[in-house]
Amino acid sequence: MALAQTRWVMDRIRTYYSDLIIEDVVIRTKADIMQDVSLAGIGGKGLFVKEIEDALLNGEIDMAVHSMKDVPAEIPDGLEIAATPEREDPRDVLIAKDRRKLEELPRGARLGTGSLRRGLQVRNLLPDVEIVPLRGNIGTRIKKIETENLEGVILAAAGLRRMGWMRQITQFIPPEIMMPAIGQGALGVEIRRDDTKLKEMITVFHHPATWIEVGAERAFLKRIGGGCHLPIAAYGKIDNGILKLRGLIGSPDGRFIIREEITGRPEDGDVLGFNLAERILLQGGQAILNEITEESV
Repeated sequence: MALAQTRWVMDRIRTYYSDLIIEDVVIRTKADIMQDVSLAGIGGKGLFVKEIEDALLNGEIDMAVHSMKDVPAEIPDGLEIAATPEREDPRDVLIAKDRRKLEELPRGARLGTGSLRRGLQVRNLLPDVEIVPLRGNIGTRIKKIETENLEGVILAAAGLRRMGWMRQITQFIPPEIMMPAIGQGALGVEIRRDDTKLKEMITVFHHPATWIEVGAERAFLKRIGGGCHLPIAAYGKIDNGILKLRGLIGSPDGRFIIREEITGRPEDGDVLGFNLAERILLQGGQAILNEITEESV
C-alpha cells in the first residue's frame, strides 16, 4: 500500500516534470516489522513515519509520502507537510462473509479491525459483537475472514480503491455511522522545510480543500493530544463555502461516545478544530481520556 501510494505521487510529478529522475526508496519501519503486536502496544501509528522522517532529516531521501492518518500531530523541526493531493474516499468499509451488511450480522459476530476507533463505534452500534484485533496488509486482513473464522473485517475505502480491490467491498459505512480516522483517505507529502525548490514543484498536485479539511481534523487531534492509541475521530468537509467539522471521543468498550460538530469559515479551520476539541473535552471527553490513561499506567 505505501509503495503504491508513493508511486502514485511519483507519477503525478512525472506528469509535470517528464525529465526529472525520481527513485523510490523502501524503508521498513518498526511498525511494519512488528506485525504481531498492536499499534497501541508499540507506540502508535507514529512508528510508521519516524524512521522515514529520520531519513528525510539525514538527507537520505528528499520526499516522503504518508497516509495522513498515520502522521502524528507534531511534525519534527526542520520538516513540513508541504502538499496534500485531493482526498480519496474517507469512509470505512465492511468486507463480510456471505455479503452481509453490519445491520445483518448475527449476534456475537466476530469482526476484525486493528483500530480502537472502529472497534468502539461498532460496539456502540452492535453491543454483543466480538472485536478481533488485526494487523498486516490489506490482503492479510481479508484472508483472516477465513483463517480466523470472522464474519468480516472493517478497512478503509481509500486503501481498497488505490489497490483496485473495490469488488471486495460489501458495504460502505456512512460517516454518520462510523466517523473516519483523522486524515483518513488523504496523502501528505513531507519534505525538508528549507527545500523551497521541491516545495514549489509539488504544488502542482496540491489540493487546497483537502489541506483545509485535514488541517482542521489535525488541529482537533493536536488539542486532544492523542494518536491511534486513543479512541478519537474527526471528519471535516467543505460544502457551499462552509466547513463542517465533526469529532468524537469514546470509551473503548463503546458504552460512552461523545459526538459534537462545529461549522465555520474554511480559513478558520485550525480554530474550529481546537474549539471542537474543547467542547468534547468539557462534555466528558477529558474524563474518558483520564480513565484510559490511568488504566494504561
